[in-house]
Amino acid sequence: MGKNVAQKLIEKHLVAGKMTPGEEIGVHIDQALMQDATGTLVMLELEAMDCARVKTEVAVQYVDHNLLETDFKNADDHLFLQSACERFGIHYSPAGNGVSHPVHMERFGVPGKSLLGSDSHSCAAGSLGMLAIGAGGLEVALALMGQPFHVEMPRILGVHLTGKLPDFVSAKDIILEMLRRFDVDGGLGKIIEYYGPGLEHLTAMDRHVIANMGAELGATATVFPSDHKTLDFLESQSRKEDWTEILADESATYDENAEIDLSTLEPLIALPSSPGNVVTVREMAGKEIYQAMIGSSANPGLRDFAIAALMLKGKHIAPHVSLDVNPTSRQILENLVKFGYIGLFLEAGARLHQAGCNGCIGMGQAPATGKASLRTVPRNFPGRSGTKDDLVYLCSPETAAASAITGVITDPRTLGLPCPKFEEPQQIILNHKMIISPTEKKPRTELALGPNIKKLPQSQPLKDNFTGPVLLYLKDDISTDEILPAGARVLPFRSNIPEIAKFAFSVIDEKFHDRALPYQSAGFVVLAGENYGQGSSREHAALAPRYLGLVAVIAKSYARIHRDNLINFGVVPLLFDDKQDYEAVTQLDELHIPSLKQAVEKETLLEAVLVKKNKTIKLKVDLSPRERKILLASGLIELMKQSQAEKPA
Repeated sequence: MGKNVAQKLIEKHLVAGKMTPGEEIGVHIDQALMQDATGTLVMLELEAMDCARVKTEVAVQYVDHNLLETDFKNADDHLFLQSACERFGIHYSPAGNGVSHPVHMERFGVPGKSLLGSDSHSCAAGSLGMLAIGAGGLEVALALMGQPFHVEMPRILGVHLTGKLPDFVSAKDIILEMLRRFDVDGGLGKIIEYYGPGLEHLTAMDRHVIANMGAELGATATVFPSDHKTLDFLESQSRKEDWTEILADESATYDENAEIDLSTLEPLIALPSSPGNVVTVREMAGKEIYQAMIGSSANPGLRDFAIAALMLKGKHIAPHVSLDVNPTSRQILENLVKFGYIGLFLEAGARLHQAGCNGCIGMGQAPATGKASLRTVPRNFPGRSGTKDDLVYLCSPETAAASAITGVITDPRTLGLPCPKFEEPQQIILNHKMIISPTEKKPRTELALGPNIKKLPQSQPLKDNFTGPVLLYLKDDISTDEILPAGARVLPFRSNIPEIAKFAFSVIDEKFHDRALPYQSAGFVVLAGENYGQGSSREHAALAPRYLGLVAVIAKSYARIHRDNLINFGVVPLLFDDKQDYEAVTQLDELHIPSLKQAVEKETLLEAVLVKKNKTIKLKVDLSPRERKILLASGLIELMKQSQAEKPA
């Protein structure tokens, strides 16, 4: 039987397990990607595990999230990261060079390679025919040390693309259509592979838009073939020699199938506050907006900016609108200047920001209270923008530009303008200068530790006979932005767990930290619904609650990366055996689990007692043998230390 692209990539990198959906496999990692909001923990973890030099073919640390230097914290962390890159042998992309995903695509992405990134949108590299997966920083640290990455073998969802996109409809509308069909948990446990004649009309950067937001579907990865469009991109970056053709066999099959006729799509928009809350733009037409933002890892290509700039040519934005332009890489910015697009933006009244994540992660550009913000970013979780009760909509550059002109949500097809035509230029400016490459092995470099950078907290042993409160009762689809928020106020503490823990669950309960402190030693549990922990890969969403005393989470289901992060830091992810028991529990119920450690060691079911209600509920302990070892060792770092100590001298 023929193989699809995903199967070929996994088979090439498989080092453990069988390619049977649901079975745990281990894959070799060729490349690693870190960004600064998560990379500081990766570096501290490498130090804690006494890493000498990294072993992946390529490892790159990007500074793209925490760019606002309002005091010493971010600046100190940048120096810390650069010193760690020198010590461990990692490429360093400094502040101002751009967002990790498009820069990695420009400089390092290679078809056929595997990539693990400490950012959930690392799946964007699948646009080049790579096996690219987002993970927690500790998983990435282990990959850097030569360890395989473990994951359940996903099912492969094949999406057959036919037709050609109409005018004013672009790649963002394709992924929004996927979210409209499958919602934010429709990709859980799956790799999404796109194939078919419709690919002929999608450039490598168009594919990046789609692959990037596979994270919003909950997918393990998104995969595209490496074809002549991939070659076109690599040639434009003067990296033709990195191209390898990787296509699905003619007889390839998929575990699940879907089809999209691109010619039938129209402009789409995700309403506040979920990427899965998608409707047509025409349904929302006429709603007043305050802000339109173009850029981010989800629309990073030169084309995405050029089309918007050409739509704005000779026009001016509405007087009450802020049009924010976030170039995604320094190279893109240089080319926007070269081809005159920056001038068009500025003449139209736009605000130009530095190359980076910026408002996407809540680093500035927060919208006004109660005012709608249209953004080409990948996420609109509650409060992520930096404004409480924000109204963030996700849309294409075409819709953002049209709405900035009119001041209301506008279907770009109704402007009465011809659709701008854009062709990728034959010759672009290439910027190879900003990446600082590692030197040959040299004497150990001391890490530049500023006063805000603290060692990782000591792991606490797994409790056996546990009694404690259900300190928080949560709904479905709780995101990591709600568990541990991002933004300019919080993320500067990313390398200081005791301080960042003060913000744990603050989006949901501003007093949670104070309520948790009395249980820091004895412990507490959190209850949640479906898809708990969707969104960002940041480990802080597991590590900060763990520091406060979180022993276990009981949920209907989990997002993959956050579940892994919980286990890696010694928090037990339990499941309801009967999901109806979710309704039987209330916040502050006292819960007794008489043999938690024993259950983690060898059981598949355990009984927990709601003490005051005198009710017993059954919970599933769904763990692989490897995961049981991690939890019994009080976390992955402790397990690695034990393994190293047991090796013969």
